[in-house]
Amino acid sequence: MSHSEALRASFEALRANKLRTLLTALGLVIGNASVILVVTISFTSKDYIINQIERVGSNMIHAQFDGGNNPAVGTSDADYIKTADVDAIRNQLGSRIIGATGVMDNFDRMVIEGREEDVAIIGADADYPKVRNLALLAGRFVDARDVERGERVAMLTERLAKRLFGGAQQAVGKVMKIHDLQFTVIGVFKERTDTFGLSELSGSGENVLVPISVLRLFTPIERIDPLYVQAKTPEEVPSLTGLVKQILQSRHRAGAKYLVDNLGSILETARNVATALTIVLVLVSLIALVISGIGIMNIMLVTVTERTREIGLRMALGAARRDVMEQFLAEALIISVVGGGIGILIGLSIPLSVQFFVEGVSIPISWVSVAVAFTVSLGVGLIFGIWPASRAARLNPTEALRYE
Repeated sequence: MSHSEALRASFEALRANKLRTLLTALGLVIGNASVILVVTISFTSKDYIINQIERVGSNMIHAQFDGGNNPAVGTSDADYIKTADVDAIRNQLGSRIIGATGVMDNFDRMVIEGREEDVAIIGADADYPKVRNLALLAGRFVDARDVERGERVAMLTERLAKRLFGGAQQAVGKVMKIHDLQFTVIGVFKERTDTFGLSELSGSGENVLVPISVLRLFTPIERIDPLYVQAKTPEEVPSLTGLVKQILQSRHRAGAKYLVDNLGSILETARNVATALTIVLVLVSLIALVISGIGIMNIMLVTVTERTREIGLRMALGAARRDVMEQFLAEALIISVVGGGIGILIGLSIPLSVQFFVEGVSIPISWVSVAVAFTVSLGVGLIFGIWPASRAARLNPTEALRYE
């Protein structure tokens, strides 16, 4: 029997039992679709999480006062980070950093939509927007001249501008009161990547940004919290983190403790967790494929039993054992390849169709997952089809013809 004849006979046999063939292939359809979807979702989630952390600032170093090592001595106002410390870091680290900035915060009560509410006031300098990677929506940022002259200008977050004045463009040029003084709104901004209230910008998204030299007038104690430094390259971050800590400790009394850290460890942890999660999910999907293979083997063994007389008749007419084995193996491979192919198409169509329903969203496809899914499904059909095919080929023709 030629290969084409074996293939044709396999198709005929499978078509004679359409429902059984469909149910057998269904496991592979689900398994292959699961592999592709799981890998695609895992890779997309991993890229999204890492991208979010990097956009917050993979080159970012942050520092804050963390108390004293000697409780008996207590904490002095001089232990807090000052604007002079920020200037010292700029001068000493020079060209190795993009910028350094300090943040002071305060609160004031404002009438918003007819109600009095507490609003967080942030004081910062001209480096703050670039170090914190802020997006300008209208107007301009606070600049060095505003800080130097102590200009009474303010920037609003997008949400606050909308609540106070109806929108970003409408807010620019308006006058508002902060601590009973009039401030002119010069711009509206937002975080390029939301920190969900885990930074000095409040979780409500309602903040006012003013020059730090102005906010200092309303603050009894000068305290920078936090201090931000942005390195020029990620490779510089570990060494600069240590240098920032050394500079702060050298400028304050012995025993004052400063927490200086960066996002590098968080980024590495996120990568490791995402990779581990991807491996676990892929293994679970591959187990589903193996279970589908067991289903194929089970059905093929039943088929061999049902077709024992047919096998005996073919052998009596001159079919070689190799021909019988080839036909049954071909049936298993057809089920696995067709089922796997349909599963791959389903697995690809779901992420590709997202862009038609959600504007601006495009989910990248991992073609490695496609290759892995197809290879595994082909291997499943081959491995789990060999035993039933071999069993069929080993049947004794005389006994097979007498089988009831």
